[in-house]
Amino acid sequence: MSLSGERLLSALRETGAFLKGHFLLTSGRHSADYIEKFRLLERPHLVAEVCQEWKRRLEGQDITIVVGPAVGGIVLAYELARQLGCRYAFAEGESHSRELRRGFVIGPDDRAVVVDDVVTTGGSLMATVKAVRQMGASLVAAAILVYRGQQPLNWDVPLEILLHLPLETYPPDDCPLCQKGESLVIPKRSSLSR
Repeated sequence: MSLSGERLLSALRETGAFLKGHFLLTSGRHSADYIEKFRLLERPHLVAEVCQEWKRRLEGQDITIVVGPAVGGIVLAYELARQLGCRYAFAEGESHSRELRRGFVIGPDDRAVVVDDVVTTGGSLMATVKAVRQMGASLVAAAILVYRGQQPLNWDVPLEILLHLPLETYPPDDCPLCQKGESLVIPKRSSLSR
């Protein structure tokens, strides 16, 4: 059974992952909508279903490694690699600068897929792509759970997006939610120190 975008959106709502309010995103932008991916990622059967769909889409690509940005990308990279029968790794660092640490080795003989959970601007994902390319691997595709951006992604990487959910975001100095005086929620995540 393939995973439709409609099924994924339903799962996000059912698990409480789709939130409404006034949120500070990792990108620094504000939004009335937030996807707390860990409400979905904490359910192994849903992670398996997501990765089954990516596996179906990537069939025949001879992938040797799956890489995800820490933290949410680790769960997805591991499960997709498990299903594909290949290695996995994760990239660490700040949103726009990632590197493979912990002895992960990727080289010119590798065919890599980079996976990420929720993408707004793509900073973490593209930094992970850059880290993989710097190690000499061929990049087969970038697989995205949810792309919440308004504009199409025009990257030099084949994309496998499971759900495109164009949600409005605002620069902090021109945010209508701030102008209304709504309290800003800063979701807990490792890249924020406030």
